[in-house]
Amino acid sequence: MSGIDLAVIGGTGVYALARLEDVETHVVETRYGAPSGPVRVGRLGGRRVAFLARHGEGHSVPPHLVNYRANLAALQLLGATRVLALNTVGGITERFGPRVLACPDQLIDYTWGRISTLCEGEPWIDSGGEVLHVDFGEPYSRSLRQAVLAAARAAGVDLVEGGCYAATQGPRLETRAEIARLRRDGCDLVGMTGMPEAGLARELGLEYACLAVVANWAAGAGPDPDEVITLQDVLDNVAAASAGLADLIGAVADN
Repeated sequence: MSGIDLAVIGGTGVYALARLEDVETHVVETRYGAPSGPVRVGRLGGRRVAFLARHGEGHSVPPHLVNYRANLAALQLLGATRVLALNTVGGITERFGPRVLACPDQLIDYTWGRISTLCEGEPWIDSGGEVLHVDFGEPYSRSLRQAVLAAARAAGVDLVEGGCYAATQGPRLETRAEIARLRRDGCDLVGMTGMPEAGLARELGLEYACLAVVANWAAGAGPDPDEVITLQDVLDNVAAASAGLADLIGAVADN
């Protein structure tokens, strides 16, 4: 679809894009199957932006069953060349407490059993079976990250720059020992959907960056290691951290 450059993928607690106007709904079928739900395309500021809820608009798709290939392919079919991923995460290190919005620059993949490449299955075979050895030293596109950081400054949105995202399997949360291991590995944030999404975006030739919405301290982290995480706390923190997202995303779209 002409006029769409930027697509946004919403994570837990973000099932619609605030201030998206003149919305059109697109039900897209891809060579990898159906995405998590319909793609909503509308106007944000002066630009057309696409939005897709990663877990479905009713949060019915767990992280290990998301059809990441279909989600990204659907956005690309609609014309998107840049994808801004919203990932709801837990904070591990001091800079990344609840209600922080962050733009990480590295990740470590701890997931397993997910389809993590385009180089698998009938769609790949039918396309000729080219093996894609993509460079992934910088897992997030530098140009899009810089656009996000500049947009945050322009919109007056507090954004923590950098950090390492740990992608875990889910849907359960992690043990204290697992979080201690992630900290030793150099991770600052932990979530369940950062991979294989980032790697697949690179294989598809899409620019891709992450906006991590910190919903809670990870197990054993933070000032109260015995804190019990409730769903309501998570949703409240996501709402607070997301307050400036529409302004930030609109500024990215205009960049």
